[in-house]
Amino acid sequence: MRFTKKNKFLLILLSVLLGLTACGTPAGKDGDTEMIHVNNPQAPDDSQNPAGSQTSDDSQNPTASQNPDNSNESSSGNQPDPSVPELAVGEFALPESEALDFVHNLTLGWNLGNTLDAIDCTWLNDEMAYESAWSGQMTTKEHITAIKNAGFRSIRIPVSWHNHISDSADYTISQPWLDRVNEIVDYCIDQDMYVIINIHHDNSKEFMYPTSQDLDRSVRYVTAIWRQVSERFRDYDEHLIFESLNEPRLVGHPNEWWIDPDSADCKDAIQCINRMNQAFADTVRASGGNNKARYLMCPGYAASPEGALNDGFVLPKDSAGNNHRIIVSAHAYTPYNFALEYPGTSSWSSANKTDVNNMLGFMDNLYNKFTSQGIPVIIGEFGAREKNGNLSARVDFASFYVAAARARGMTCFWWDNNCFEGDGERFGLFDRASGQIRYPEISRAMVNYAK
Repeated sequence: MRFTKKNKFLLILLSVLLGLTACGTPAGKDGDTEMIHVNNPQAPDDSQNPAGSQTSDDSQNPTASQNPDNSNESSSGNQPDPSVPELAVGEFALPESEALDFVHNLTLGWNLGNTLDAIDCTWLNDEMAYESAWSGQMTTKEHITAIKNAGFRSIRIPVSWHNHISDSADYTISQPWLDRVNEIVDYCIDQDMYVIINIHHDNSKEFMYPTSQDLDRSVRYVTAIWRQVSERFRDYDEHLIFESLNEPRLVGHPNEWWIDPDSADCKDAIQCINRMNQAFADTVRASGGNNKARYLMCPGYAASPEGALNDGFVLPKDSAGNNHRIIVSAHAYTPYNFALEYPGTSSWSSANKTDVNNMLGFMDNLYNKFTSQGIPVIIGEFGAREKNGNLSARVDFASFYVAAARARGMTCFWWDNNCFEGDGERFGLFDRASGQIRYPEISRAMVNYAK
């Protein structure tokens, strides 16, 4: 048995706080959370509620120790000093598990968001320009080096495919697009990092949509994409992880983001997602090579914790001998009113029991159902958008979030859409234009708690 304890957490936290006082301050300062379009006014502004933030009763403003309007915080030269949590993270027994050890070794992750996942950019004539259509930047090996040097060991590369396929008959992926995905994956693999690639913004009735009426076409699409991707990467080792789908849901439905347990549509969607996840797993395993035992990730409805915790959700049946090599994928911008909602609240404090309980609730549930049983969980997206210069609250939130997840055997990936200015969802952490981390206080705190 492997244990994580309150006293160990508090000692780590105290050491990080001491470290933060010596850190420099940065210069200056999507309903899908990813869709922030910073370089083209014609790009759509997708402002729906995000997956993973189904805490609709969290809309109250908690009493927090941070000043919600710390507008001078980024440029004052004074470092944020989050308080030691009064509420213990807790003590959790984790079974001996190769799969849990694997997820533990990913340490801390970062999303290359708003990049290869850009879609439907009708103003472009060159499909390869999609990469910079939303983020404003092409990805370089130097970017990946900077992320590794900042202490992240893993990178999630969201990839949308439907603007890069031939036709609906066979869904053949454009060779230049697949080559470019391969090139960026290699940027990471060459530096001994773990990488996740997926099917991202392809959730539509034209391609994959979780209803019985659309299931046959959806399974064909998922199977076709993963057959080609699996073939391309079949000889890569376990540093490469495949994730079946991103936030599969009933787009445009009243329950797009929230599961109604009494809704026939929701029940049907959950079963269809199970079918698509199974088709994904079967396709990858059948491709041979290292794919026979590769770690795979599968989400429930909308990739929300509630989707994974729903009684109707089941992980795919896997090949014999692959004990727990399918990872539960979840996204959680929680509490929603602080992490994502705008204006919501700019305050969050680890000293506030309500704030902490809103976060720990879903983690405890995932622990009880999955990690305590040796089934690995990755929180593939989380973060807190910048609001009114609330750096101190964001450092406190990010450090506590990572520490709490790690105590429960889970690894987290910060969502970074390279957005720092304007009215969008400002989740940017690494400024790709300058090649610098804009908020080193946040990254340092997360890296220290992820150990």
